[in-house]
Amino acid sequence: MDNRNLPRSSSRGGTGFLPPTITRIEDTGLPALWLQDLALKILYTQGYLSGFQVAEALALPFAGVTDKILIELKKEKLVEIKSAQQAGLGSSSYLYAMTSKGNERAQEAMARSQYAGATPVPIETYNNAVRNQSQGRVVVTSRSMRQLMSQLVLSENTFQRLGPALNSGASIFLYGPPGNGKTSIARSFGSLVMSQNMYIPYSLYVDGQVIKMYDSVNHQLVKEDGATARGTGSLKTGIRRDPRWVKIKRPFIVVGGELTLAGLDLVFDNTNKFYEAPFQVKANGGILLIDDFGRQQVRPRDLLNRWIVPLENHVDFLTLHTGRKIEVPFDVLVVFSTNLPPKDLVDEAFLRRLRHKIEIGDPSYEGYREIFRRVAQAKKVQYNDQGLAYLLQEWYIKHNRKLRASHPRDICDQILDISQYLSKEPVMSRELIDLAAQAYFVDL
Repeated sequence: MDNRNLPRSSSRGGTGFLPPTITRIEDTGLPALWLQDLALKILYTQGYLSGFQVAEALALPFAGVTDKILIELKKEKLVEIKSAQQAGLGSSSYLYAMTSKGNERAQEAMARSQYAGATPVPIETYNNAVRNQSQGRVVVTSRSMRQLMSQLVLSENTFQRLGPALNSGASIFLYGPPGNGKTSIARSFGSLVMSQNMYIPYSLYVDGQVIKMYDSVNHQLVKEDGATARGTGSLKTGIRRDPRWVKIKRPFIVVGGELTLAGLDLVFDNTNKFYEAPFQVKANGGILLIDDFGRQQVRPRDLLNRWIVPLENHVDFLTLHTGRKIEVPFDVLVVFSTNLPPKDLVDEAFLRRLRHKIEIGDPSYEGYREIFRRVAQAKKVQYNDQGLAYLLQEWYIKHNRKLRASHPRDICDQILDISQYLSKEPVMSRELIDLAAQAYFVDL
């Protein structure tokens, strides 16, 4: 989808938040000894590094922060300077190596946690950043919704209910027969959300524990003007923001049948001894689509019970393996999408907690015709109304078959496959329609 014409927030870069400057170790909000251990683990796992490379691995400025960490490690005889890589670049070019004493301390630190990546951000700092960036969300109108949904054919009643649901930023329950565009609607929402940007940290710090936040699979990086390597931007370009943060498109995360209750809490890696943030935390500031709701290995009632507090109070509580609970903002538009009848999933009390319930029903005959015409044009199948009338009469009305919005795409694909095999033009002839329908439809 072309996002250039989508409505956008007026705030800077889609976010009203810019990670503040770091000029001192105290600005990190982390204990100096913990930072020293992290630097030692990086040197332990990566070998000889220049001061500049250590700063890059830590995602911290060299001047005033990383240099002070290295000076302290050298003073305690935990690291030593091997050489200067390039003359005239100062201490950032010195090549640092571990001493035997440094190796011992690094091993002790690795036994506690093998995390050796970008310096985390205190959980309190992250929570404030989420709240600051929640104001940058886009608000849609009827006109902008028509732009957003222009590729979909929807009834007017359905269309007019989607905009208020999107603006709510709360929860949406999409239900109806399969193949009518529920996932496509949710992905259109995602396209709108991803037209804006926000900042998230690489990882979070809680009581000496690390929670890995940035996920290259679910988060899409945004290139910043003049930005360079993550830990060195302030050295090379004068960029002064905290390099522990990355600029991303607001997230759109999809989970399906693989979702479990355990996946909605902190996931502790017993081997590496650090945490992975759950889906809803990674989706903060964006959309979380729970596709095929009701087909998870956990009961829908239990899954919805897990969402009651976050959906109503906009905060979530996560549990460390020590038993301590931590609070994080819940700034997520949750979209539940299901093909199953709502009465088979939840009772009225649970549905009441879901802000917007929207049925995505079967298309009308006119809507089906418009979908078929668009799909045929896109796939270069020669469309004609006579062929469509034959298809509807012979393969829908006579079989008492329901119309589905996905059928035109699938039938056109069948026509293309068959026409290529028969060395014929892909047209909506009775012969090709019959062959396509016979291959596609199954009477259940």
